[in-house]
Amino acid sequence: MDRSNEGALHRSKEAGSDFLHLVIEEAPRGGKADWLARRIRRALADGRLPVGSRLPATRVLAGELGVSRGVVTEAYQRLVEDGHLAGRGRNGTVVVAAPAVTPTEAGPPAPAEGPPPRSVFAADPGPDVFDAVRSAGARIDLSPGVPDLAAFPRAAWLRAERRVLSRLAASDLGYGDPRGTPALRLAVAHWIARNRGIRVDPADVLVVSGTAQTLTLLGRVLHDAGLRAVAVEDPGSLGARQHLHACGLATPPVAVDSEGVRVDELRATGEAAVLLTPAHQFPTGVVLRGGRRAELMRWAREADALVIEDDYDAEHRYDRTPVPALRSVLPENVCYAGSVSKLLAPALRIGWVIAPPKYRDALVDAKRFADLGNAALPQLVLADFMESGAMERQLRQLRGHHRRRRDAMIAAIGSHLPSATVQGAAAGLHLTVTFDADFADTELAAAALARRVKVHPLSWHGQRAHRPGLVLGYAASTPADIGEGIAILGEVLRRLP
Repeated sequence: MDRSNEGALHRSKEAGSDFLHLVIEEAPRGGKADWLARRIRRALADGRLPVGSRLPATRVLAGELGVSRGVVTEAYQRLVEDGHLAGRGRNGTVVVAAPAVTPTEAGPPAPAEGPPPRSVFAADPGPDVFDAVRSAGARIDLSPGVPDLAAFPRAAWLRAERRVLSRLAASDLGYGDPRGTPALRLAVAHWIARNRGIRVDPADVLVVSGTAQTLTLLGRVLHDAGLRAVAVEDPGSLGARQHLHACGLATPPVAVDSEGVRVDELRATGEAAVLLTPAHQFPTGVVLRGGRRAELMRWAREADALVIEDDYDAEHRYDRTPVPALRSVLPENVCYAGSVSKLLAPALRIGWVIAPPKYRDALVDAKRFADLGNAALPQLVLADFMESGAMERQLRQLRGHHRRRRDAMIAAIGSHLPSATVQGAAAGLHLTVTFDADFADTELAAAALARRVKVHPLSWHGQRAHRPGLVLGYAASTPADIGEGIAILGEVLRRLP
């Protein structure tokens, strides 16, 4: 008997790889790519393949497993589309994000860390409510307001950082202008001119640590100027209200309908300032335009009032035409706030504000005495990133990426929450669903968190009574996780008393 042939036959039957101890005999007939993708996804989730790990070349792994290269390529591609892997050219395929662990893959779930689910939603939300939500244990996070962090353009950002450091003068490492570096103020002026129709002198751009700091600084300036309230949309951002309250400002609610903020109600408040999200109202997603927009501008001029324009995610649009910023047509009465939190990542803590002349100097003083200005190095890197065209490339990529996830969420809602009404899906990073039923949406959110799915109850963002609903973010979750999360919401909703 030819022993060498017997050995070859034995090896072919047990073809496997040291990588994850994969044994091809475990794969079902006709489903090898599915099997391989599941095994790699499990290793990503349990930490055997941490972020930054490099996977074997498709040719190498295919040879070790004794399968065609197409099987491995297809498995890798599925994980690339889910946002877990990325091709790095000569550096191969690299892990960029870990998926949620499904119960069938992970066994019994570990006890959730952080506060108990019901304690997060048991009472009116306090100042630390978003900290509590972030620390609550969950497998699937459908919280609004976060882009796909795995899509952060690390390579392009690193190239920009190297260019900046190569030409950085020693003097650039000292204390700078509290308004921000001239390079970033120029880049921001160019960016908002191209993308938001706003023409502004770079000298009038104030760099801040995100829109949250804009609201805090401006809130103090307005309070010092004698204002005691800023009208807000209802429903509207809970976080924005919290920042204004911290400055001693009341937030009288103004209703929002299908045309945007109700200007007749705004007039009736008698307030001299209002905070709006006109391009994509948070959380309903409606757009302020047409006659309502003209009515708002008449009110601002006649009352010499201030409109604070929070342009938080206007660049992310899918099924509608762009809407020009209010600042582009009413510069004397609009304080415009933007940031890169939804374009790149909240962790950068970089935003900008363009204030009317009446408040400009006081706002710069408030920034100076708050922190002497943002860190200069990240500003310079961002300026290079924006001026090089990398920001536009990132935005184009994100639009397609987020659209697919938005579509996955809408499809899942149709299947698992058929009674829900979907709002605000044409743009942004979230959508809102409402229900024609009588229950507390905080109970639904708490029950979902008990199943380790995070959502925001719509009632958090309203000061008046509204139909129960949820605010659901889709940008930071894969289509598979979105589908599973919405299915769990459907199960939880059916079991509510």
